[in-house]
Amino acid sequence: MKKLMTGNEAIARGAYEAGVRYASAYPGTPSTEILENIALYKDDMTAEWATNEKVAFEAVVGASMAGARAIASMKHVGVNVAADPLFTVAYTGVYGGLVLVSADEPGQHSSQNEQDNRNYAKAAKIPMLEPANSQESKDMTKLAFEISEKYDTPVMIRMTTRVCHSKAIVECQEREEREIIPYKKDINKFVTVPAIARKLRVKVEERQKKLLEFSNTTELNFIEWNDTEVGVITSGVCYSYAKEVFGDSVSYLKLGFTQPLPAEKIKEFCSKVKKVYVIEENDPYIEEQVKVLGFDCLGNGVFPPYGEMLPEVIRNVVFGEAMPTVNYDEKEVVARPPVLCAGCPHRGFYYELGKRKNVMVSGDIGCYSLAFAEPYNATDQNICMGASISVGHGAQKVFDMVENNKMRVVSCLGDSTFFHTGINSLINVAYNKSNTVNVILDNRITGMTGHQENPGSGYTLQGEKTDDLNIEAIVRALGFKNVVVINPNDLAAVKHALDWALSLDEPSVIITRWPCALKKFSPEDKEEFKGAFTEKFSVNRDKCIGCKACIRTGCPAISFDKEAKKSIIDYNACVGCTVCSQVCPVKAIGKVEA
Repeated sequence: MKKLMTGNEAIARGAYEAGVRYASAYPGTPSTEILENIALYKDDMTAEWATNEKVAFEAVVGASMAGARAIASMKHVGVNVAADPLFTVAYTGVYGGLVLVSADEPGQHSSQNEQDNRNYAKAAKIPMLEPANSQESKDMTKLAFEISEKYDTPVMIRMTTRVCHSKAIVECQEREEREIIPYKKDINKFVTVPAIARKLRVKVEERQKKLLEFSNTTELNFIEWNDTEVGVITSGVCYSYAKEVFGDSVSYLKLGFTQPLPAEKIKEFCSKVKKVYVIEENDPYIEEQVKVLGFDCLGNGVFPPYGEMLPEVIRNVVFGEAMPTVNYDEKEVVARPPVLCAGCPHRGFYYELGKRKNVMVSGDIGCYSLAFAEPYNATDQNICMGASISVGHGAQKVFDMVENNKMRVVSCLGDSTFFHTGINSLINVAYNKSNTVNVILDNRITGMTGHQENPGSGYTLQGEKTDDLNIEAIVRALGFKNVVVINPNDLAAVKHALDWALSLDEPSVIITRWPCALKKFSPEDKEEFKGAFTEKFSVNRDKCIGCKACIRTGCPAISFDKEAKKSIIDYNACVGCTVCSQVCPVKAIGKVEA
């Protein structure tokens, strides 16, 4: 059976065919669709969104300990969150096969950094596979479980954006059911107190020797002999890029199993070609090993050390040429930066917050990160998931050390980010008696990554109804007395809440509660938010004075007719959030009568 699949879909298919029983993840581009597709096999596998990547990986560790094959997936920065258990499970090993998928993002299409997680596999001393296409993504996932169980180790699969999201034909097989291994207590394997962990450390080095032998002999690492004037060593999607540029005019060492790297195979290849190119994205991971083995090669010093190693990049570096393309006047291209959607519940809040003086806005990772830009100018920094509250706390402590200080911090994050690691930061604020204003933007869904459920939405990944965690109740349980819940589309309520919170000399929490305009409503949402997104607004051209106040809300449904000097609202884009009608000084914006 053949199917057209993305790499992410193929990973899910590989997990299914390998007999996986349990999967967990936290959504993050470019990895999100892996778990969403595993969830479709609900009769065979349990798939769950976890509150963060550390929790997801720890859950699959528990599933492995209980005797089942298990898989966790996350984007590259998520592995930072999961690194603590990862490095220890590298010592303990597994019972059921255990696989971690790291989806790296060369080019930073939707990420705050471009780290190369091949370094994690090397540092943790765990085996790593790098698929180059969808077929390899499926096949290597299945093989990863075999390697995990044979060598008693977690295994990393390193994906990249292009492999995750590009499509190719995949040959599929039937599922191979795996019996759950009967549980047995084994403190000398899983209790990592120093006396035991020191012995496990020895086991790790012994395993490395066996894995090195495997790396040198496995068909995952293979040589394609062509002309020996030039040899290319590469892995992952860079193999496809190199093939597109060089074709069969050079020889290739294609590496699919890259931790540990196959030293003997590298020696064999380099000794038989006159010039060696190492083509890899980001860090000189393979290049360093080639040089350690005593061979000269052209890599990081020739190719760019950041961004995607696309065919046009390789072609330009090696041949100094580019493929012909359509010529156009770049001056005529209109810059279109990402914007908050029409009806986004974050718009009203940031419209008001952006007016505040002597305020540092501590931001976070989510759709609301866009509030840094025009017209809001309402975010000063964002570092990583859940950091807004803790970064804001530290900044406020320093501001308060300054005599006659007037600076206040407003820390903002979304509901899913709050459950991810923001809750820990908020505990820190309560414990250390900060006077920051902390804002939880509850749009009832994990919005930025494609509307995944979270602990506050009331449903699990596989559609099961569950108790939704009440954010206000959680905040009050943490000891906060100053808590208010508002509709962020009500600008008067937003202004009042900010005035109130900034007047206090103790911590406060503002919860903005209104669903994402693109969210598919649950029955509970329909009951709570009756009438939401059912109205349309338009501009009365006779009343409009062309002041552009509505334009400054940043809504993409509103444009300005320069000739008529009047605002226009796109009927099809408007969802009736009412923010524009509230800011119009002459009441020229009103509901469209049905």
